[in-house]
Amino acid sequence: MYIVLAVFAVHWYLSLFCQTFFLHRYSAHKMFIMSKPWERFFYLLTYLSQGSSYLSPRAYAILHRMHHAFSDTERDPHSPHHTKNVFTMMWETKDIYNAVLNRKRVIEAQFERNYPEWNLIERLGDSWISRVVWGLLYIAFYLVAFFYLDMHWAFFFLIPIHLLMGPIHGAIVNWSGHKYGYQNFDNQDKSKNSLIFDFLMMGELFQNNHHKRPNSINFGSKWFEIDPTYPVIKLLNRLKIIEIRKKN
Repeated sequence: MYIVLAVFAVHWYLSLFCQTFFLHRYSAHKMFIMSKPWERFFYLLTYLSQGSSYLSPRAYAILHRMHHAFSDTERDPHSPHHTKNVFTMMWETKDIYNAVLNRKRVIEAQFERNYPEWNLIERLGDSWISRVVWGLLYIAFYLVAFFYLDMHWAFFFLIPIHLLMGPIHGAIVNWSGHKYGYQNFDNQDKSKNSLIFDFLMMGELFQNNHHKRPNSINFGSKWFEIDPTYPVIKLLNRLKIIEIRKKN
């Protein structure tokens, strides 16, 4: 049982780290720079950690920039205030994401620029073959755990979370971060800080702070607000793996 929980936790937090570090803070905001080899390393790590729910850095960056520009308006690609529930919000987001990914939507120049691209990983990650293979690997692991590691059958309910890890992370952040919590700043939108120590989403639930200071590498603002990704970024900067562009 503990092995299964450990594997789930590793998948959750490694995938989440790639989402907040590489897709969000690097691809969308360019809060720091890195060499091409390191960019390829984190690009590949994002694919490996997200697996069947791989999200394109280009499409993610464009949608996120649109989200900031049109936060909680009808043009926001994922606001909880213009949909009936979290499922309809994410379904509409999926449609916009696919249109952007497949270049079937006209994108304003302010959003369509300065993001990492690696066509090989893009084609691989978005292919149904890749998504199905990853899904089968997740299922195989749980079958092995069930028959050989005395895993309780209830743990099979974790498989859908593995399959949809990326969108689930997005759903939690976009729904909770714009509906529940408190506000440090009046950003002319509904953004909220949902936790004071964001152990669940590694800083992503400081949405109100982030919308006020979108280029700050520390999503916490008050002294008691802890962004777990911030010290990791500082360490990577000290190790010269990345170079922080905006000191704060």
